[in-house]
Amino acid sequence: MADFLDEKRKEIQARLKELKPYVEEYELLQAAESALSGIGNGTTGTRAAKPAAAGASSSPRRRRSEGSGSGRRGRPKGGAGTRATQALDLVKERPGITIPELAEAMGIQQNYLYRVMPGLAEEGKVTKSGRGWHLREGVAQ
Repeated sequence: MADFLDEKRKEIQARLKELKPYVEEYELLQAAESALSGIGNGTTGTRAAKPAAAGASSSPRRRRSEGSGSGRRGRPKGGAGTRATQALDLVKERPGITIPELAEAMGIQQNYLYRVMPGLAEEGKVTKSGRGWHLREGVAQ
């Protein structure tokens, strides 16, 4: 009986060793997909629950320490940066300006502004009317 158990244990260890690179690749791809989900097409990820890798690793999973951070990755939301200030100045000068026009005037790609402008709108500095952006009433000009 002990020989049988030792044999099965060795088979399991060999199979785990064989599968480990695939699990690591899966986790890397999952992390990359997660990092890219907030970039590009602007869709919010309604992802399915992550399937459990039942016994796929011989060692317990290690999570990176978040330290004293908020647990979120990337930059904080809101329009307090240089691009936000530049965009706000252009909206003041040219009410109704669109994001493609803003991007051209600022010399940056549009995707940055699709993140900046909603932040300014949440702060109550600008409003969107159709495709164009306008300075909100009561904001210091």
